[in-house]
Amino acid sequence: MATPVSAIALLLLSLLPLCSPLPLESLKEATHVLSNSGFVSMSLTLNLISKTLMSPQVPSLTVFSPADDSFAQFGQPPLSLLQFHFSPHALSLDTLRSLPRGAKISTMNANHSLMVTTSPSDYQVEINSVKIVGSPVFNDGNLVVFGIEMFFDPEFQTSAPVQSPVLGLECVAPRYGGLEDLSSGNVFGEACGAMRSKGYFAMASFLGLQLMKLKGDNQMLTVFTPSDEAMMNHTGSFSDYPSIFLRHVIPCKLSSSDLLEFNNGILVHTHLEGFVIEVTGSGDRLMLNGVPMTSPDIYTSDWLSVHGVLDVIAAREGGQPGMEVSSKSGRV
Repeated sequence: MATPVSAIALLLLSLLPLCSPLPLESLKEATHVLSNSGFVSMSLTLNLISKTLMSPQVPSLTVFSPADDSFAQFGQPPLSLLQFHFSPHALSLDTLRSLPRGAKISTMNANHSLMVTTSPSDYQVEINSVKIVGSPVFNDGNLVVFGIEMFFDPEFQTSAPVQSPVLGLECVAPRYGGLEDLSSGNVFGEACGAMRSKGYFAMASFLGLQLMKLKGDNQMLTVFTPSDEAMMNHTGSFSDYPSIFLRHVIPCKLSSSDLLEFNNGILVHTHLEGFVIEVTGSGDRLMLNGVPMTSPDIYTSDWLSVHGVLDVIAAREGGQPGMEVSSKSGRV
């Protein structure tokens, strides 16, 4: 029988064709439009690095382009700063406006993410307190380019008060974990089908591999599923993928309405030992360690809930992946 890691390796290799690189025509057209719109410096930059973007790991892209005078004041920016202005997601203006204050946007600089600093009720969108200028300069569905007033500051920190995490969410199911296969058939068949119908093939396949051992008839689960492109953007050692999957699974069933009731900073355990998720919210939008939940209730049953999220959930700021939070009598 194939080991979990080898099965995951085969799974990911089978998913590679689903993620095609950015079309070269999109990059060429974007550089042309940028130049004609007064963003000559970013046009030249995008043209120079276009070959590095031609990869299945970058199927879509959003570029935040500072004006030419910002380039003139800053000089030639280092690659790490330029990467901070590229997000591996095609984000429309409507999507950015819908994100709650504090939502994180991943970038191609692995050490830094961007933060939304306006609310959905605000017409003007700001990221890291830098205004987005008008509508997208370019948008073909795969590649989106916005003009911004100045360079983002990688050291930006919000001055908003940090909420104190609250423990106390009750779960019927006991905590459990591990990478053992179930001895019975695949109990996730319906959920996997619903996930695939919404385009979440990668996490559906992981769920179908049954990387967890269920204990008893009262087992309940919540699964948060990033998009396929988000999963591919986090490619690394195949041995890392079980931990990436397990950090997105909570050992109790939480519908979107349940989560909205606990959006004040509550911490919940996951199947990855020591990894916790902080649930926060703004209005009717929820965030998990700062990652927005974009597709609530993809699937629900009496023991399982599945929700779509914008990106892979990383360790929350101020905590470590290995941190422990006390747990008693089924509390998470």
